[in-house]
Amino acid sequence: MKKLLIILLAFAVFLPSQLALAETPQKGGNLIVGVGDEPPGLDPTASASAAIDRVVYSNIMEGLIKVDRSGQFVPGLATKWDVSPDGKVYTFHLRQGVSFHNGEAFNAAVAKWNLERAVAQDTKNAHPEFFRVIEKIETPDDYTLKLTLKDVDALFIVHMAEGDAVMLPMKGYENMAAEPIGTGPFKFAKWTRGDSVEMVRYDKHWNPKLPYLDKVTYRFIKDPSAQVAALKAGDIDIIGWLLAPELAPAIAKDKRFKVLAGASTSEVIMSTNNKAKPFDNKLVRQAIAYAIDRDAVSELVISGYGTKIGSHWPPVTPYYKDMTGRFSYNPEKAKKLLAEAGYPKGFEASIKLPVIYPYAGRAGEVIADMLGQVGIKLNIEIVEWGVWLDRVFKQKDFQLSMIGHAEAWDIGIYANPNYYFQYDSQEFRDAYAKALKAPNEAEKAKWFGRCQEIVAEDAVNGFLFLSPALSAMKVELMDWWENYPTIAMDCSKVWWKK
Repeated sequence: MKKLLIILLAFAVFLPSQLALAETPQKGGNLIVGVGDEPPGLDPTASASAAIDRVVYSNIMEGLIKVDRSGQFVPGLATKWDVSPDGKVYTFHLRQGVSFHNGEAFNAAVAKWNLERAVAQDTKNAHPEFFRVIEKIETPDDYTLKLTLKDVDALFIVHMAEGDAVMLPMKGYENMAAEPIGTGPFKFAKWTRGDSVEMVRYDKHWNPKLPYLDKVTYRFIKDPSAQVAALKAGDIDIIGWLLAPELAPAIAKDKRFKVLAGASTSEVIMSTNNKAKPFDNKLVRQAIAYAIDRDAVSELVISGYGTKIGSHWPPVTPYYKDMTGRFSYNPEKAKKLLAEAGYPKGFEASIKLPVIYPYAGRAGEVIADMLGQVGIKLNIEIVEWGVWLDRVFKQKDFQLSMIGHAEAWDIGIYANPNYYFQYDSQEFRDAYAKALKAPNEAEKAKWFGRCQEIVAEDAVNGFLFLSPALSAMKVELMDWWENYPTIAMDCSKVWWKK
């Protein structure tokens, strides 16, 4: 499990990669990062929103394990970890001399308290399934944490390196969503709702070399064109994730800026409520899969930069199985399946698109046109992000939607029938359980591959493309991550070349 996330360069790079690693980083300076979506809160343990992790992960908050820019799992608040021969006991050796931004010391007792909150029946964690495998939590001494699992979990280290597993202080955690407190190289300074989040250097960070920057501000600018205008005007220094790829070539031609095009783990899907009629009928879902031309969607929505997918698994991750050929574009086949399902004249449905993500609106329009050609009339409803989180994600009040699932290794959501697309398959749950308990790499590949086959065959969602990690910045900005192997915009090692 040492190299579970191997990120390959899947996209063309407009300019040569930075040579920052060959140069000595310089300290000082402020950075303003333009991002498209404002987080609903700032506690990554309490919400599934990727917008939270992009601001706080590895900047303000840290976990026992960290994902680095190459996608490898490296020490965070744990200096190392050991795994028992049977794969059920994890012993974390914790870093000493670590303090939270409020002065509270970090130790094994604090780590134990955090994980007890995650496994509690009334947990507020957005992904309790990540932690329910923990059977026993022990602290042999102040800096040793011993976790005994109920069974082997091939993805346990993966989940421990995600935002859901960051460490919070025992004092002040109640207001974490508004005023986050962590152990990271930056400490929270200010949140101006609707505008920005500010963080400043934490001088007592356990790594005295970090951070290089004095201050980082995340500014929320929804419109991609407005982001580009802000970059050119000097109002921001970098667009952390350019949501309009068609704008990238023009930026790259300007000698003041550079554009990085790397890989991400974000699968863009047309999420489907599998319990809402007529989408509770697999034939209908399969008909829709045949009606979507994924190549055309990629070209029209993200200028061809995306990599098409046929299941819920990023091609840049081990155990990927190519399912893109299962439902090749075939409108006539789609019409036949609709007739077989009892809808020879098609039907009318609605699709809720979150306004915060431009790709969602564009993809929704493109797919509505494609489905219209086989008799399915889609009524497009544009909703605010808060409304989407409440009505779609929480209340499951929708038929179709459009969203990117940014978490790597998250195919386990299909094992949860209460997840927002309400897919209920014992066959999948059995296959996923075998994948988690797989004793070797061959068995992991076999069963994770089978999981991909099942969700593809059942056409659970409309599997579209993998988002490119496009960022545009001033040429003097050094060491920004080119690839996004995890949900983060880690500024801890970013610096200005003066």
